[in-house]
Amino acid sequence: MNTLVNRMLDLAIEIQQIPAPTFDEGIRGDFVRARFVDEGLASVSKDSLGNVYGCLSGEADAPPLVICAHLDTVFPIEKDLRVKRYSERIAGAGIGDNSLGVAGMFGLLWTLREQNIRLAGDVWLVGTVGEEGLGNLNGMRAVVERFGATPQAYLVLEGMALGHIYHRGLGVQRYKICAHTVGGHSWGNYGSLSAIHELAALVHQLNDLKLPEKPRTSLNVGVISGGTSINTIAADACMELDLRSESAETLAELVRDVENLVETANKPKVTVEAQVIGRRPAGEITASHPLVKLAEDCLRQQKIEPALVVGSTDANIPLSLGFPSVCIGLTTGGGAHTMDEFINTPPVSKGLAQLVDFVTRVWE
Repeated sequence: MNTLVNRMLDLAIEIQQIPAPTFDEGIRGDFVRARFVDEGLASVSKDSLGNVYGCLSGEADAPPLVICAHLDTVFPIEKDLRVKRYSERIAGAGIGDNSLGVAGMFGLLWTLREQNIRLAGDVWLVGTVGEEGLGNLNGMRAVVERFGATPQAYLVLEGMALGHIYHRGLGVQRYKICAHTVGGHSWGNYGSLSAIHELAALVHQLNDLKLPEKPRTSLNVGVISGGTSINTIAADACMELDLRSESAETLAELVRDVENLVETANKPKVTVEAQVIGRRPAGEITASHPLVKLAEDCLRQQKIEPALVVGSTDANIPLSLGFPSVCIGLTTGGGAHTMDEFINTPPVSKGLAQLVDFVTRVWE
């Protein structure tokens, strides 16, 4: 493994050691901003949401390339971030998702300078906030509002997706659904309606919805909370519901079905309300788009056969607006979003070479 890749991996660990749960990415963002300044990037700044920007100036008056990697993780501040480093693997919460992705922006800079590569247009490097969970891609929304349709392309970096090209954004809509009743004592008021029981009945109805296999569509109740004690009829209960589909039209139909079920769950002495807590718009560019073809060729140059996939990434935002965008990975790994998350280190050199090749050729 070459010195530059080892340097990039060391930086990924430094980044990983800074807690950055969604909505609390500030310290990690400040670290990245300071590194952008150290690298001599132009126009280094941090916006009101916490996105961090730096510009590598190009040689000609070509449209800019915007490269983004999300700063946030799914892990709360108090989680153990200790790292274990093996001969061909690094393990630690958030190391691949997305500390390596952020470090990849610096690996790109170092390689371009080491190889004395001059680029046609400016390259904006951006550490985004709010990619995970209920962040709702708000950081990337702000990035796209800033640059609009002017970039040559938007390129999104993830640590663990080497070989995958995300050119289709998976549509997502999320709800917090709450039931309210009078409640009471489990014995003295037996027969009174329970908010938990009402939500359980609604979950059963949701589970009976027929979802298509094509386009692939999913429904998941990920969180249920409520009640006071084992011997209390629950007056309040809530659940969080995640809906996804490859098709914007199918997702819209599922949303209507869910909202109809919520509406009909209301009855005397029971109030059921649904609040939208997240929207990730669908969008895509075709498999024949020049940006996708370039990404495929860059992987094949590294003897990696590309896979075109759909997913929920920062690329959803530009794709939903019709702007050319893809998301690529820098290595392989596993255990994403768990304490056993890990990255494989030997493929990093190929992941970085793919990235450099892509950036060098994107204006052709």
